[in-house]
Amino acid sequence: MTKKKIWIYLENGTFLEGHSFGSNGTKTGEIVFNTSMSGYQEIMSDASYAGQFVVFTMPEIGNVGCNENDMESKSVYASGMIVRNYQQRYSNFRGKQSLGNFLDHHDSFGICDIDTRFLTKMLRDEGAQMMIASTEISDKEVLKSMLEKAPRIEEVNYIEQVSTKEVYDHEFGAWDPINQTYKTPTTNGKKIAVIDFGVKRNILNELRETGLGIEVIPHDFKAEELIQRVEKKELDGLFLSNGPGDPLVLKEEAKEVKKLIAAKVPMFAICLGHQLLSIAHGYDTFKLKFGHHGGNHPVQNLKTSEVEITAQNHNYNVPESVCEIAKITHKNLFDGTIEGLAYNDAPIFSVQHHPEASPGPHDSKYIFKQFSDNLS
Repeated sequence: MTKKKIWIYLENGTFLEGHSFGSNGTKTGEIVFNTSMSGYQEIMSDASYAGQFVVFTMPEIGNVGCNENDMESKSVYASGMIVRNYQQRYSNFRGKQSLGNFLDHHDSFGICDIDTRFLTKMLRDEGAQMMIASTEISDKEVLKSMLEKAPRIEEVNYIEQVSTKEVYDHEFGAWDPINQTYKTPTTNGKKIAVIDFGVKRNILNELRETGLGIEVIPHDFKAEELIQRVEKKELDGLFLSNGPGDPLVLKEEAKEVKKLIAAKVPMFAICLGHQLLSIAHGYDTFKLKFGHHGGNHPVQNLKTSEVEITAQNHNYNVPESVCEIAKITHKNLFDGTIEGLAYNDAPIFSVQHHPEASPGPHDSKYIFKQFSDNLS
């Protein structure tokens, strides 16, 4: 592979030159950093990263290649990834193609030979910001002008891009490492609808692993239809998925969730879904300085007092004032922000972190079974 030069301009004026190992062209997006030590393919195929450039603090990336089974969605929606060293030559019995070929196929940038320690420290101090990268344009002033005219991440509804367009059933459970395939668990007679705002495949797998029947529906759902199905016992509950972008952009979705809340439909939510529940209750989210992205974030379960090491991927958080109507179940031990809620007057609970991991630790996986057990 012949690396092409690529130029990066950040809105704080930082101008860098590196090399490209993915697709070519010019892209804008928000730059964030991720502290996970493994799982670059799962991270890049997580639809929650739509419109973002991900800086990896792990310096060596590409070593194990890529394969179809590690996809968390049908494509890569992230603008690109930024790494210190890229390894074109991969070595793993599951690897089917190089990371560079994978990114090129999915029209996502791979940027290497960058001082990622410098970028991470800068983002930690100054916060997430917009950037532009190009293999075509090297002029700093031209890139600056293009970035100033580009829409910001909070101005784009990425859910329309990443959500399913058709209803479908999800049949697979957790990964079986011995047989190198996904399990097909028997059902326990309970069925839920998953509202897809950019759902990760492993979330569906973990829900299915508990024995639940899974029906995945688009983001533009109608609450009245789902309420009727719950009343008819066609559905036992609903799950609100993770997803990209600013949750305050999702005005129509929040209105529909509010109707579900009023009908006291049993619900469980993760990440963006967790934020939408707060917004629908009347408590707007706020943006964190640089977000939580990684696989090593300590969260305390306030019911058991145990500390769980969790996977995280969010830029937004729910406010402390939501305690007026909900009980905090989990707290982030890095910054004290809310990581889990149980609402007072309805069978509804949610978490901000990712109990399905992928990549990351499995300390919080019990939450999926908790949801399944709570359904009548």
